[in-house]
Amino acid sequence: MPRDDLGNLIPGRVGASRRVPDRIPRPEYVGRPGPRPYTGDDRYDAEQIARIRAAGRIAAQAVDAVAAAIRPGVTTDELDAIGHEFLLAHDAYPSALGYRGFPKSICTSVNEAICHGIPDDTVLQDGDIVKVDITAFKDGMHGDLCAAFGVGEIAAEAGDLIERTREALSRGIRSVAPGREINVIGRAIESYAKRFGYGVIRDYTGHGVGEAFHSGLVVPHYDAAPDHATVIEPGMVFTIEPMLTIGTPESPGTIEADEWDDGWTVVTRDRRLTAQFEHTIVVTERGSEILTLP
Repeated sequence: MPRDDLGNLIPGRVGASRRVPDRIPRPEYVGRPGPRPYTGDDRYDAEQIARIRAAGRIAAQAVDAVAAAIRPGVTTDELDAIGHEFLLAHDAYPSALGYRGFPKSICTSVNEAICHGIPDDTVLQDGDIVKVDITAFKDGMHGDLCAAFGVGEIAAEAGDLIERTREALSRGIRSVAPGREINVIGRAIESYAKRFGYGVIRDYTGHGVGEAFHSGLVVPHYDAAPDHATVIEPGMVFTIEPMLTIGTPESPGTIEADEWDDGWTVVTRDRRLTAQFEHTIVVTERGSEILTLP
């Protein structure tokens, strides 16, 4: 079981990447070191949005399928198998697989792992938090979301963190409106998180998504004005994905992080809990619509 004597995560054994049938189209970056530079727009027309919504629906249903299997004794690699097979059954490609060399089909980040956790032989235990991040690629479009789940009986502190991170995402989504600057999203999230002494992870942000897995558009979850002053426009599609951390008792909001040698998994330096929620949204004439609902 890949944990140290204090119960903190350590790298586990990563199994082989799962196969995808040739009949399922791949994103352009599969088999390459990285994606080609995206030269398109972050705004989409109605037909394109419908395709992003279809991909997002599959991704959301895959998260639900994985969530149904979360319990003590299950490994994160077993969760990867469930998510992978669900996507294939719906003729969708798991966008994470092969993205800049990522070896698995979903991300599973446990407890102090902030994001980008690689599924391995880590065994989930009673009281854990596991973040499940799944992106589906179908008909030329990506739909991306993440949700945090408690494993078995969890402590009140962990349950509060999960529910407050979910609410932080909701507040970020509600702040979206045409004509506003994109930094309003992070302002809404950080002001809420500060009420509880939580830290907001700054190194990882939301992003434009659709034809590209990551378009280059940056959506901060902290108060970033005036550094991120992109004006929100109808038809824009991007993710909002706050990552909140409890931080140390001596210094609430501590967010220093360490990256493992795998080049992906990021953990809090103080090894305290984090949670993440994410949706892909489209900007409408009056606000926004979530595209990653089951």
